[in-house]
Amino acid sequence: MEKIMTKFINSPEAVTAELLEGYVLAYPDQVALAAENIVVRKNPKSEDKVAIVTLGGSGHEPALSGFVGDGMLDCSVVGDVFAAPGAQRLFQALQLMKREAGILLVVLNHSGDVMSANMACQLAERAGIKVRKVLTYDDVSAGIGAPKEDRRGLAGCVPLYKILGAAADEGRSLDELVEIAERYTANSATLAVAMRRCTHPQNDAAITDLPDGIMEIGAGQHGEGGGGRKPLVSADATAAEMVDLLCQQLQPKAGSKLMLIINGVGATTHMELNIVFRKAYKELVARGYEIAVSRIQEILTVQEQAGFQMVMAVLDDDHINYLKNKPSNAPYWVEIGR
Repeated sequence: MEKIMTKFINSPEAVTAELLEGYVLAYPDQVALAAENIVVRKNPKSEDKVAIVTLGGSGHEPALSGFVGDGMLDCSVVGDVFAAPGAQRLFQALQLMKREAGILLVVLNHSGDVMSANMACQLAERAGIKVRKVLTYDDVSAGIGAPKEDRRGLAGCVPLYKILGAAADEGRSLDELVEIAERYTANSATLAVAMRRCTHPQNDAAITDLPDGIMEIGAGQHGEGGGGRKPLVSADATAAEMVDLLCQQLQPKAGSKLMLIINGVGATTHMELNIVFRKAYKELVARGYEIAVSRIQEILTVQEQAGFQMVMAVLDDDHINYLKNKPSNAPYWVEIGR
């Protein structure tokens, strides 16, 4: 029996190559393919400034390559769908980005990405390439106060790309950029909720199975479960619960300046995302916090997963400046709220 197609693709094996080809054809003034699965800025910045590089699997568009561009990432190294790109391809990208100012590699805390990054950095060190690594670990579904090693990287990486890209373009040193990144990661947290499954685009297999009327708080980057299944409740009740959990993790002080992002993960309407944001914003203001940076946008998706990620961070003034006052032409960083 012939398999019924459920996505607009051609050969499953060509998904990653073809999506990247389409992407760079659509935005020729901002991005280019430097080599297979390596997306770079069309107009490289001077080599006396630190390069910002990241890696990750395809299937989460616009992340991660959608944030390559002036004022954000210099390079994104892309793996197959939901898979790390491998050490050799990442090492190839580090060779392309080699410069005296150095490279800062931003790695989401997933085992394949971390393994690829560690091996590529070892190869780079032997080749005389100056590279430092920072880990993002914003997912709080492992439990409040869980060690960072147990916390997955979610959509909180994207604002960090903006912060680091702006700071690097300003001429900050590699050591300064590491310090800026570590301050952000220590004070950022994300929680995801899913209410309908996603499928793998290459084989149509369900990543997880969520019955109608059930939601899961704590879902992962690839639609995997997080252990918090419960009957679906209203937008207000969901947002209030998630705000409470994120505040328990971050412990903001009265008057803290916060970032609040509601990231749609693929199949949730902007109508719903706006309603969720409304309640989250009001909850945070009622607690005595200032919302200094905010947006409602799909910045990291999980195919046709229904749900969203709530991203929060306690920001310092330099983070706010880099997020709000420094422009970027990265195709999917919509310049809003400035």
